[in-house]
Amino acid sequence: MLKRLLTHTAIYGLAPQVTRVASVLSLPIITRHLTSVDYGVYGVITAVAGSIAALNSLGLRIILSNTFYKSPEQYKWGWRQIYGFLMLWNLPYALLLSSILWWFVPSEAIPHRWEIIVLNVAPAVFFGPTSIIGVTFFQLKQRPTQIAARNIIFGLVTIILNIYFIAVLKLGYMGWFISTGISTILSQMSYFIPINFKLNLAPIFNFKWRYIKRSLTVSLPTVPHYYASYLLDTSDRLIMKVVDVSTANIGLYNAAYTVGNLFKQFGTAAGFAIGPMMNASFKAGEELKARNLVFTLQIAYFFLTLTAAIWLKEIFQLLLKNKELQATYPIGIIILMAYNYRPMYFGANNKLFYAEKTKSLLKVSFVAGIMNLMLNFSLIPFFGYKVASITTFISLMYMGYAGFFLKEIRNINNVPYYPFIWLSITVLLTIASFFIVELAPEAKAIISIVAVTLAFFFVRKLAKF
Repeated sequence: MLKRLLTHTAIYGLAPQVTRVASVLSLPIITRHLTSVDYGVYGVITAVAGSIAALNSLGLRIILSNTFYKSPEQYKWGWRQIYGFLMLWNLPYALLLSSILWWFVPSEAIPHRWEIIVLNVAPAVFFGPTSIIGVTFFQLKQRPTQIAARNIIFGLVTIILNIYFIAVLKLGYMGWFISTGISTILSQMSYFIPINFKLNLAPIFNFKWRYIKRSLTVSLPTVPHYYASYLLDTSDRLIMKVVDVSTANIGLYNAAYTVGNLFKQFGTAAGFAIGPMMNASFKAGEELKARNLVFTLQIAYFFLTLTAAIWLKEIFQLLLKNKELQATYPIGIIILMAYNYRPMYFGANNKLFYAEKTKSLLKVSFVAGIMNLMLNFSLIPFFGYKVASITTFISLMYMGYAGFFLKEIRNINNVPYYPFIWLSITVLLTIASFFIVELAPEAKAIISIVAVTLAFFFVRKLAKF
């Protein structure tokens, strides 16, 4: 199972990274035609759109997942009803998103306000629920290549369009919005025929309200949980806008996320891979196996984030052909290392999802999100935009480890996870990264080799259990 975890994580993770690598290679081409204001406009709009993204599915993915495992002979009946309900829910969701975007378009982008709204709303309206059903089906069936192939194809389409609209037509921030809007709609559309015709999962619009209400009772408490991801990952840029941080400085902060976003995507990929495997282990009563999957993933994270962090200065110099953007690498290190929370987060919260104790999730994720929100509102006006990276780190550490101290988890977890040890290692590696990043390349190369050797040793040891 450890081998399958690494293989599926690699497929889910490397597929978008193929496009990420191509995107990275395109940065020297497009950043010559972008300013900090372009980054700022794109960052603010992305933050605003993300502010209600959790409402897109109303948390109903948890119902799709649980019915797949607990009612394997009848799950399609439930899925088709949820599909039909989400198709209808899409209309009020689109109106809500449009209204919010209208008020938050930065002054620099007012001339393109309507275009920005349409390009952000259209992907949610056209085939949005279809992609939710499609991605969930292939994930739970453990067929990662179906998702990975789409990520690669439409990711590359996005990059080609970015180069065309930004470098050739010189449309600035609008180039991002146009490219993302087109490629997202095409990606979601690709699930339409397989889901509706080949797999017989066409939506039922005459759904049973009793079933939908019962499903929403379980799923709606997870909306604040998913919303917490926004509060932790993206809301800081929206808060900067509210407290009058300049669009240019928001752009600098957004640029610092260049590599951190890669690890955010890797975390999403790891979640797709590890979730079904942990659920299968829980169902079989093999909790030690589930825990070792988490430990393996955590070790892999430590190696990857440390290696990226200590080379971040050189990476930014290579990729960002703008001196002002290159200087943001210290912020980038903090953001990058903060994403080490993810594996241990899976360790506690996947068990809560499986047990359908969704209300308990609010004590972890939503509290972490509110914590980040309050810290940002309190500190950014006094210490500037850079402090947002520290508040994000603190809040993500809480998100990753608080779950292990809940009574609900202690009652159902039968194996130790040693949260204090993993948290201490994360903090120590983060501090060490700030010193190592300034060393000579030869020294950093030696440290990288030592890191990969240790990671390989510990993963091999876990594989024996």
